[in-house]
This record gives sequence, C-alpha cells and structure tokens, in this order.
Amino acid sequence: MCRLFAMTSEKPLSPMVAIHALDVMREGHDGSGVGLFLSDLGGPFEELKGTPILSGIFSNDGLKRLDQFMMNIGFMTKYRFSIKVPKRPPLGVPKRDVYLIRAYEYPEDWEHLSQSEIDHRLLLIRLQLRQMGEEKEDMIVYSFWPDVIMLKEIGDPMNVADYLSLDRDELKARIILAQGRQNTNYAINLYACHPFFIQGVATMTNGENTAFVPIREFLMSRGFPGYIGYNSDSEVFTHILHYSLNRLGLGIEAYKHVITPLQDEDLERHPDGGFLKQLKNSCRRLIIDGPNCVMGCLPDRSLFMVQDRKKLRPGVVGGRPGLYAFSSEMCGLDSAIPDRDKSRDFQPMHLDTAVVASDRAEVKTWSQMETLALLH
Repeated sequence: MCRLFAMTSEKPLSPMVAIHALDVMREGHDGSGVGLFLSDLGGPFEELKGTPILSGIFSNDGLKRLDQFMMNIGFMTKYRFSIKVPKRPPLGVPKRDVYLIRAYEYPEDWEHLSQSEIDHRLLLIRLQLRQMGEEKEDMIVYSFWPDVIMLKEIGDPMNVADYLSLDRDELKARIILAQGRQNTNYAINLYACHPFFIQGVATMTNGENTAFVPIREFLMSRGFPGYIGYNSDSEVFTHILHYSLNRLGLGIEAYKHVITPLQDEDLERHPDGGFLKQLKNSCRRLIIDGPNCVMGCLPDRSLFMVQDRKKLRPGVVGGRPGLYAFSSEMCGLDSAIPDRDKSRDFQPMHLDTAVVASDRAEVKTWSQMETLALLH
C-alpha cells in the first residue's frame, strides 16, 4: 500500500508538513519514492498565478533542448527556479543534473485565444516535451500549467526532502498533495508515481485497480490526446475525473456515481434514479474495482476524498476553518494538525464523498443515496 496526505491552508505552507506526515505513516510505504503536487502557490510564484509553470527533471543536454524548443514556439522565461543538490545523493536516490521549475510568458500570438484553446495547447506542449524526453531519456516532464508545481523522485520521502531542501519559500503552497510510494512495479518509473495531473485535475490513490485495462481502453478511445501514459493503474482515476468534469459536464457530486455506481435495486428508489441508470450504462467501462481510496484536487482548488465499495483502504479528514487535511492514517493527521477538534474528524465510507472547498470553511460530506439536486 501507499500512503497519502493532502492539505489545504489559508496560509502558504512548506511541503515539509506533508513530508513529516508521510514519515509518521512510514509503515505504510516502502520508501521507494515520493510525489508532490503544489498549487495555490506562495513565495515568488504568488504573483505569477496566470503564467504556465513547467516542472520536471532534466539532464544538462535535455535542458538545452528544452530551451531551444520553448524559444522556437515563442515562450520566454519569466521566472526560473532550479534546485541545486549536493554532488552525492542519498542512498537510493538517483543522481540528476537539474530539478527545474520555470514560469513562462505566453507567446504574443496567444493573446486572443480562448481559455479552452490555451488549455489545449498547454497540454499538447507538455505531451510533446514528454515524448522528446522519452526518446532520449533526458527530460521527465510532470506538469506545464499555471499555479502548479510537481516534484517526484525515487527514494525515501524524508531523504529526498532533505536532499532537495524542500523547506524553502519558493515551494510554499496553500494546497499540497503528497504520496509516499509502495513500489508495485518491477522497475520504478517516475511517471508511475502519484499524484497524477491533467488540466487542473490532480488525484492520488492508495489501492489497486484490477479494472485498469478496460478503463484505459475506453479512455484512449475518446480521442482526447491527454489520455495516454498509464504507467500506473491509478492514473485512470485522474482521467476519469477529468472526463467527468470536462467531457460529461458533471461535478464532483457525480464522480462516485461514475466510478462506483449504486446497485440496481438502490437506483430503483433513488430520486435521481433515471439519470443515474443512464449514467451507469453509458459509463459502465469506467467502473473501478478496488480496493481504492482516492484523494484529489479540482480545478477550483477544492480537495476531496472518496472510497470504493470494498472500503479496505483507510482515509480520514479533519482540521479547523482555514486548515484541513486528508490522510491515509490518523497519525498523519495528528502530525499536521494536532490541535484540531478530533470529534469532528470524518472517515468516508463506501457511499461518501468528502470535500473541503477553496474557502476552507468546513468539511462537506454527502452520500450517493442523496439527490444530486440537494447538493447545489
């Protein structure tokens, strides 16, 4: 199993808060890797909310190819931040040349593009850079999106964090997703490390998805260029959510009805039974098979947690107004927010969705048995 921790805060926090939470849950991950998703950024990126930020790992040659490529398509560097590391990495951490985080100015000829066209082009650029990197093994590109930084590396989370000196102002954020990895692949591929991200949607999962192959085939048949990769069976959770939001026009309220639809007998007495039956039939190939606990971040900066029907992976949410966290284990939540009212902690069961909106005012919960109309 992996261990997951997500946090949303009024004030920008160091990702080390999440790393420490993972560390107290270390019995649940094997130290084979760590992944971070940061958004609603603080520090120098606070003033760069609308500019796309590129996150990845580059060799020196890869960095030269990146610079030439971005220059050719009209992107000029607005702010750059490279993590300089000691010559000798800790045991189990590969030696890298450059951990790069760079904000760019949009090309002048993008000024009159619609937001949807900008979003589409940013996706295509990230995919092209990823392909370039895979061809020569000189680039690993995690994200290219406004107000998003992603870092992933092989090794124990605490060792990686110390090595990269993650406790710095440039990496402070109000939204943090972190995963301590349990390696379930024979070879460790950083593209298989959670969290996963596509066009404002990020998720991470603790569990296994034995329905991975039919889900992957369905998504890849949709004709959307971003539904590729799948080095991990958990990446489909991100893409299903993206598909639900962007292609079906549904909200987070319906996400569980897509991945874990109600039984037919429950649909018969559900107030939205007609619609939900149609959704179940049309999205049947997106039904997951667990056990899985999924945490994620929506484009509107809400955090959420859901469980599948098997409910065999732990998860808890708690905190106080202005500061909430989602954690695989109670000890991770205790590490990050020890002074909360613990009587208000909530552990989602198989019908529940838990959400903390961007106002960070409260934990909202609802059951799949409730009418969708009441959730708006």
